[in-house]
Formats: sequence, structure tokens, C-alpha cells
Amino acid sequence: MKKTIITIVIIIVALGAIGYVLNNNKKENKAKTDIVAEKNAAVSVKIASVKTEPISLDFAVNGSFLPIQELTFSAEKSGKVISVLAKEGDYVKVGQTLLTVRGDVINVSAQQAQAAYQNAKSDYSRYENAFKTGGVTKQQLDQAKLALTNAESNLQQANINVGDTKVKAPISGFINKKYIEPGSILAGMPATALFDIVNVSKLKLKVAVNENQVASLKVGNTVNITASVYPDKTFSGKITFIASKADESLNFAVEIEIANNVNNDLKAGMYGTANFGSKQQTQNLMVVPRNAFVGSVSSNEIFVAQNGVAKLRKVTAGRILGDKVEIINGLSDGETVIVTGQINLQDGNSVEIIK
Repeated sequence: MKKTIITIVIIIVALGAIGYVLNNNKKENKAKTDIVAEKNAAVSVKIASVKTEPISLDFAVNGSFLPIQELTFSAEKSGKVISVLAKEGDYVKVGQTLLTVRGDVINVSAQQAQAAYQNAKSDYSRYENAFKTGGVTKQQLDQAKLALTNAESNLQQANINVGDTKVKAPISGFINKKYIEPGSILAGMPATALFDIVNVSKLKLKVAVNENQVASLKVGNTVNITASVYPDKTFSGKITFIASKADESLNFAVEIEIANNVNNDLKAGMYGTANFGSKQQTQNLMVVPRNAFVGSVSSNEIFVAQNGVAKLRKVTAGRILGDKVEIINGLSDGETVIVTGQINLQDGNSVEIIK
């Protein structure tokens, strides 16, 4: 029993000694930490001044040219291709015959339909004259008229079938790809692809702009366009479409229509640049560097350096103008904003300005 009591006492004394040592170590560590913190209390930062200055509102956006029309069209009827009258690279006009399909049976059917129509027409004429003299009944005359109507409908369909043996271009443009050759068999279901036709007499330059940029654009605005392969040429375009809703990247699609030159120098798929100009070329705006914002511009938070102390300021950002951002509210001319080192800052930290 005595041994047990002695053991417990020894354990208690040992725990007390350990606690005493740990407490002393904690005090020593805190003292060392306080000394280090005192030496490194100031966070090194770089600064910039808030300025009101003339800012150009012009901006340029890159995109790619799209044809004003493009179509892969297919055969409406089945049959064997007799001749192909256009090749890749040819320019074709709407209504131009591009290929012919075998029409022997179709032509015979059309001739039969024509003969049937003429016969029904003659019958109706005889019945009509006979009805006037009482030679036939009204019912017989109506039946002759119905037969004439049916024969006329059959003839119209036969003529349509004859017309289908000549496949014509549905739009004007260049043959970009040809899928068939003489002897090809056209299928009705699924329809056989015949040609890709691309109309590049006009093109569309499709670009994406942010919310600040889209606010200054209107359908009908004139835009100067350049192509990467023709840096010395300028093309005039007109805005034809502005998206009403932003995409997942919070950008708005804008389409600009451009008339190609007589040589059709612009090709679909080329890269182009839309140079958006403002009627008011420059405007005096209060701006700060874009990297002054904590995190991103959308945070609307900026650290201001005041008497060696960082103060977190809530601001209202306006337009993003390249590497600068318009400030609508929250700052004044001449104030000093912190542009680097914000990741290490909290409101009220001391700062050391790096020259």
C-alpha cells in the first residue's frame, strides 16, 4: 500500500515538473516570437497613386471570320447520277444546274401524264357541250371534271419529278466540297450529301466582349476590321447582332458583317480583329492599376496605404481599360493604393513601401 502511495506521489511530482518546464518554454517561445514579429511587423509592398487622366475608350477584340451562308445540301430524290456539272472551287449561282440524275422512267411517266391530261380535258369539253343539250346528266359532268382535276394534278407532279432530275444550287457561293461523281447512286433515306456551298461575298466576324465593353455597342455601329494575313488592309463592318445574355465566361457574343472585296480576299476561318472606336476618343477618368484589387476586380476591395498602415477600402469599380480600372466611388485623387503584397496583408497591418 505504501509503495502504491509513493508511486502516485512520484508521478504527480513528475507531471508537475513537466508542466513547469513546458510553461517556461511557452513563455520563452512567445517572447522570441514577439521579438521576431516586432522586427518583421511591416509588410513590404509596392504602391501606385490614384489618378484622373485622359483614357482612350477604344478597344480591339480578336475573332474568326464565318461565311454569311454555308450549306451542305442533299438529294431529295433517289436515282443514278448521269453528269456532274460543277467541281470544287467553282462559283455557282442560285438556280444553276449542278448535276443531272437518270430520268428515263420519269420522262416516260411525264409523257403518260401529259397524254392522260389531254384526254381528260377533251372528255370534259365533250361532256360540257352534251350537258347543255341534255345529252348527259349533271353527275356525269361532275365526274368528268373530277377526272380532269386528277389528271392535272398527276401532270404537275410528273413535271416536278422531271425537274428533280436536274439538281440546282439552292444558294450562290463557292463549291467547297463535292461528295458525288457520275455513276453515284443517290439515296432518298438517308439523303445523300451532294455539295458544300460557301457564300463569302459577305462574312461575319464573331467576337466576345465583356460587360463593360458591350455597354457601349449598338446594332448598326460601324467597325473597322483587319485580318491577320492582310495587316495593311482595312475592311468596314457593321454590327448585326449583340447577345442579350452572357456566356459561361461572362462574355457577350457580337457579330459584325463585312462585305468582301472583289477578289474575295477574306476567307472563312481566317482570324480577324474588330477595332471598336468611341465617338468620344478620350475621357477623363479616375483610374487605378488593375492589380490593386484584392483577388480580382469583382471583389471591389483595395488596400490604401495611410501613414505606413494598410487600410482595406471598399470601392465601386467601373470599366476595365486594359491594365487599368475605372473607379466610380471609394477613392480620391492622390491617394496611395497598394499594388503588390496584398496576399500578406490584413486591415491595419503596418507596411514598408518598396521604392
